[in-house]
Amino acid sequence: MTASSAQITRVSVRVPAKVNLELCVGPRRADGFHDLATTFHAVDLFDEVDVTSADEFSLTVTGLGADVVPCDESNLAWRAAQLMATSYGVDGRCAIAIRKAIPVAGGMAGGSADAAATLVACDALWGLGLSRATLEELAAQLGSDVPFALTGGTALGTGRGEKIVPVLATGTYHWLFALTHEGLSTPAVYAECDRLREGHRVPEPSPSDGLLASVRSGDVHGVAVAMHNDLEPAALSLMPRLRALMEFGLEMGALNAMVSGSGPTVAFLMASRKDAVALRNVLAAGDLADDYVLAASTPHGAQITSAS
Repeated sequence: MTASSAQITRVSVRVPAKVNLELCVGPRRADGFHDLATTFHAVDLFDEVDVTSADEFSLTVTGLGADVVPCDESNLAWRAAQLMATSYGVDGRCAIAIRKAIPVAGGMAGGSADAAATLVACDALWGLGLSRATLEELAAQLGSDVPFALTGGTALGTGRGEKIVPVLATGTYHWLFALTHEGLSTPAVYAECDRLREGHRVPEPSPSDGLLASVRSGDVHGVAVAMHNDLEPAALSLMPRLRALMEFGLEMGALNAMVSGSGPTVAFLMASRKDAVALRNVLAAGDLADDYVLAASTPHGAQITSAS
């Protein structure tokens, strides 16, 4: 550890939510996981993670859904700090403070984002100077969505989603996210997906050329046509009321509607922010969701905002 890094006692990191523009799920593997081909897309809905030098590991959470987030070793951010300390023989410990704006259990990878932010923060706090490739290897040990949260922007994920290749993307996409405070368990959604597919041949997942071409050219209408989520039928099976929300949003002008990841957040792709605001106002007058959040594309992954 260098003299300058030894003086750092607090690091703050901002990390974005994600939406899967496409999520193709292969057959269940022998290890219980599924091969994926997914196009991740970061949006400007951010969690803030502060990591401070301390004698013991600890975790506090405030903000959206904080009351249901575990503040112990089961939390992915705590596990990220422990993994880094163990892997590199760090004697120090840290206090982690998370301010949440990404929905909890909403299919937008909030927990994975917090883990990625913690890796970046601890690397700076402890003066390790790890390469991006090394951080991605650590991230992959924590969860399938964690490596993308380091990268941000738009990226193709394969394997379990942890193998990331950045994708050239142009244009800005505007979203309205309809939030349901009752979360969906990702393992439960995958299990329901397997149940619904019983007796059917499930092809190996592959990315859509049409979607990738539309993302490269900034063609929002092409992206809308190509959006797809293999987990959506399972999410709708477990939470049927989401279907009425999606149908009403489409009637009111959304270019397309899709369950985000494993749900239950519904992502409406809009032609403009003005259209997103208008749809939010219409939907908010009803009783179809618990809350609504506007967001747009962001090129950023987990980024240090301050270190002192």
